[in-house]
Amino acid sequence: MIKKRKNRKFVSFKTEVVDGRCPTCEEDTKLVGIDNTFYRCISCGADLEQHVNGKISYLPVMASTTDGRKYSVREWENDS
Repeated sequence: MIKKRKNRKFVSFKTEVVDGRCPTCEEDTKLVGIDNTFYRCISCGADLEQHVNGKISYLPVMASTTDGRKYSVREWENDS
């Protein structure tokens, strides 16, 4: 939301900070909300995507493959 007052622009941010376990650094840490479903670990800086399926879990954001599809978590773990 941008508000204008006397030729000044003010930007309002609504951030969410949650406790969670980062799968990248494997630590219990704080996760800062970047978007509605994306979070960043404050310990290692990894970008995570929130998945809700009976429980809330955070998975690393992975780059797309050369053919345009996304890696699955199992493929990502095997590549490293």
